[in-house]
Amino acid sequence: MPIPMSHSRAGKASSAIVLFCALLGVLVGSGAFTFYEARGWSYLSNDPAACVNCHIMRDPYDSWQKSSHHGFTTCNDCHVPHDLVGKWATKAASGFRHSWGFTFQDFHEPIRLHHSSRWVLQENCLRCHGEFVSQVVRHGDDLDSDPTNCVRCHAAVGHGGHAD
Repeated sequence: MPIPMSHSRAGKASSAIVLFCALLGVLVGSGAFTFYEARGWSYLSNDPAACVNCHIMRDPYDSWQKSSHHGFTTCNDCHVPHDLVGKWATKAASGFRHSWGFTFQDFHEPIRLHHSSRWVLQENCLRCHGEFVSQVVRHGDDLDSDPTNCVRCHAAVGHGGHAD
């Protein structure tokens, strides 16, 4: 037979549950509001215009429109992996990093590629152009010092003069 709980313990437990639910509600509500105001659903698409929801992305977007790749690629073609898990993991990590940076004004202007994004970009260059460059490209561990790093020589290709 269960031992009855005293009224004060029961009151404390129910107060804790109410407080927990209230805090959870505030967190979920704030998150939903922020997602709505930031047009978060647009980042789930393949539309390059979603990138200009943040003012800091205006220059990269405008320069992409003038680039040689404009007619063939979108932001996702170059900046996210093409496997399902990699794509959404990268979008989530980048979204969090960008949200944090923009919220707390902790970002470089003009915006730069994150170190992990350099590998994604290199792999996507090779995905499209791999057959053409297969005799010159090697796969090293240090992309920044690799002389066959595509972006090292072709930084302005995807963004028509915007090298960062």
